[in-house]
Amino acid sequence: MKTILTVPQRLGARIFTCFCAASFFFVLGLCPSSSLALEDPASELRVDELDNGLTVLTLEDHSTPVVAVQIWVKAGSKDESFYTGIAHLFEHMMFKGSKNLGPEEHARLVGSRGGRINAYTSRDVTVYHEDVTAEALPLVLALEAERFANLDINQAMLDSERQVVIEERRMRVEDQPGGLAFESLAATTWQAHPYRWPVIGWKADIEAVTLEACRTFFETYYAANNLVLVIVGDIDTDETLALVEEKFGGLHRADSIPRNPGKVVPQRGERRVVINLDTRVPLIYGAWHAPAAGHPDGDALDVASQILSAGRSSRLYRELVYKNEQALYAEGGYWALQEAGLFFAVAGVRPGLSIDAVEAAFFEQIEKVKEDGVTEEEVAKAKRQMEVGLVGGLATTHALASRVGQDTVFFGRVRSLDERLSSIQAVTAEDVQRVVQEYLVLDGLSIVQVQDSEVSSQRATAQGE
Repeated sequence: MKTILTVPQRLGARIFTCFCAASFFFVLGLCPSSSLALEDPASELRVDELDNGLTVLTLEDHSTPVVAVQIWVKAGSKDESFYTGIAHLFEHMMFKGSKNLGPEEHARLVGSRGGRINAYTSRDVTVYHEDVTAEALPLVLALEAERFANLDINQAMLDSERQVVIEERRMRVEDQPGGLAFESLAATTWQAHPYRWPVIGWKADIEAVTLEACRTFFETYYAANNLVLVIVGDIDTDETLALVEEKFGGLHRADSIPRNPGKVVPQRGERRVVINLDTRVPLIYGAWHAPAAGHPDGDALDVASQILSAGRSSRLYRELVYKNEQALYAEGGYWALQEAGLFFAVAGVRPGLSIDAVEAAFFEQIEKVKEDGVTEEEVAKAKRQMEVGLVGGLATTHALASRVGQDTVFFGRVRSLDERLSSIQAVTAEDVQRVVQEYLVLDGLSIVQVQDSEVSSQRATAQGE
């Protein structure tokens, strides 16, 4: 085992103290970075690497008798080739038994000890996570090592989970106007990048994926040198690392880990899609290309999204929903992924109103920011909201594990709390106006309208006459 980074292990109750102290200053409307030097729990992180390439992050914290265990697989839907949806399919299959455990036995054993277990797949990663009491940690590590080393990938398992995923896709995408709209929005915006296909996959690919393709994907991307194991909480670091070495040291190492070569290409004009569907609430989805996670403009874009579309006091909600009663809801945000980002906004049109008129009012609010900027009060409020969210996210072992895992996978390091708070505080009203002018441009806009089928038919008939 190679130690990459080690620091003193004396975290104690810093998370709680840090959170409460920060909350006090936020309530007063003060900047914590200028009023209080907050201790960052992640500064206690230790980073090791096994001989097989497995990265191990440990963070010792005895403030509660809880341990968060997360395994970050550096493979999401962007890494798929031939068959979309295979990364998400494996999220299901990993719970269906290994050579030494029956289907769902892993989850049952964790649950019987009061633990929580789940997983998720995104465009960039697949993450398996458990929150357990300290005495259950050896069991959890043994169970995780078992399924990563000995997953039983067979035809019966594939056929079963294939049907489960097809049904999940039907419920979450095909029967949901918003699901169809966002799927279409991503496909329209990212025309040459693997982010364009949905994490759950296209139905035809889910139906066609083969057992051989599944085994190849597992051997390639579930290799030790493509994993980050995160353990945060009530542990003895040296004992835990010895246990990790014992359980995970035998995992195979991949000779190479291929990546999809797709890139984001410049957009040269507005793109528009219309979906006709039986719906009582027409929808407007709009998106612009934005930079990837970690970009210097990221915080300014986050502030812009807070001002435009976060909550009932945002500009879009206040104007479209409350004041003019044109929309039932209006929301959006800056979505930063590892290789690219989107700035998106969504509105549900009030029944009986013209979707085109609401769309015009929708984008009018964005144009006002371009032309007139935003107020210092709006910027200060948005930054406070972001700071509270950032510091509040340190209050649990699960949140800390997620933070250090994601930063390590995305950036190769964990950004300090001081760095993040300072970056947020540095955003000015001029920065917000600049990024809206730079990124939210007409030539980079993609729009999806979900229209009621009957209204669309009447409209087409009237135009034909």
